[in-house]
Amino acid sequence: MRSIRPLLLVLAGCILPEDRPLTRFEFSEPHMATPCEIKLYAATAQEAERAKAEAYAEIAAIDLAMNDWNADSEISRLGGTVGRDVPVSDRLFEVLEASIAYSVVSEGTFDITVGPVVKLWRTAKGERKLPASGDLAKALKAIGYRHLRLDPVKRTVRLEVAGMSLDVGWIAKGYACDRALAILKRRGITRAMVNTGGGMALGDPPPGEKGWKIGLADTEGVLLLSNCGVATSGDWERFVDIDGKRYSHVVDPHTGIGLTNRALVTVIAPTGIAADALTKCVMVPGPERGMKLAGSLAGTHAWMRWEEGGRAKIVQTPGFAALLRRE
Repeated sequence: MRSIRPLLLVLAGCILPEDRPLTRFEFSEPHMATPCEIKLYAATAQEAERAKAEAYAEIAAIDLAMNDWNADSEISRLGGTVGRDVPVSDRLFEVLEASIAYSVVSEGTFDITVGPVVKLWRTAKGERKLPASGDLAKALKAIGYRHLRLDPVKRTVRLEVAGMSLDVGWIAKGYACDRALAILKRRGITRAMVNTGGGMALGDPPPGEKGWKIGLADTEGVLLLSNCGVATSGDWERFVDIDGKRYSHVVDPHTGIGLTNRALVTVIAPTGIAADALTKCVMVPGPERGMKLAGSLAGTHAWMRWEEGGRAKIVQTPGFAALLRRE
C-alpha cells in the first residue's frame, strides 16, 4: 500500500490559503434603498475587490427583480398576470417559496400578498389620511398567500385573485445577504458579514474573535454571533402620524392596518432570510404569540420592545440572553 506520509510532510510545510495573514476590508454601496455594507477578511486587496464586486452584483440583481417601486421589475410585472402560470427567475422563485413557508408557520401574519394594502398606506403616508374603508375592504379581498400558487417543477407562479400584488420587502433583504455571503464563500472568503440595512448574514468570525459584534438597540450590550442571520425591524423611523395616532409601515395582513404599538424586534436565526422574515412573524402577532413561535424554531432567538399603556416593555426568548454581551 502506498504511503501518504511524504505527502503529509510536504503539506505541513506549505502555507494553505486559510493560513495566510488576513486583512480586514470594508465596503459600502447603495442598493435596495439603503447603504449595503460588506466586511470581510482577505489575503490581498485584489481578492477582496473581486469578491465584493461579485457580491454587490448579486444584491443589485435581486433588487432589480424584487423592487415593487420599480414598475419594470420582475415582481411588478407579475402583478398584471392574474390567472396565468408565469415563469420566473430562480431568485424570485426561491423568495416566493420561502415566503409561503413563513406564511404557513406564522398562520398568515407573514404574507407577501399584502401588496394591495401596502400601496394604500404609501398614499396614506403622503396624504396623512387613513385609507378609505371601501378601498381597504377591496384590497383585503386580494390578500391571501393561499391564492399564490407555485409550481416547483416548471418554476412558475400563478396569482389567482384579481387585484393581487406582491411585496417582498419583508424578506428580500435577508435573502440578498445570504446570496452575497455565499458568493464570498465561493471565492474562499469565509470570514465575512453582509448587512443590507437591518438584515445581516454572518460567516466565520474575524480572526482571533469568537464572533461578530452586533449592536442591539435599547441595550448596553452587543450580540456576539457567527454563521447565522440576524435582523432588526421596527417603526422608530418608518411610520406615519394620522390624527395624533402613530401607524407603522408594517401592516397586519389580516386587518390591513399599520401596527400601532411602536414595536422593535430583533431575531437571530440560522440564515439571513429566516431572520428577516421572522422579525415580522414576531412583530405582527405581538409578544406572546411571536415569542412562542420564535422559541419553537431551531436555532432561533428573539427580542422585542413595544409600548403598552404608554410604558415600554421588553421580552426575549430564553436563549437570546446567552448571546448578549455587556459592553
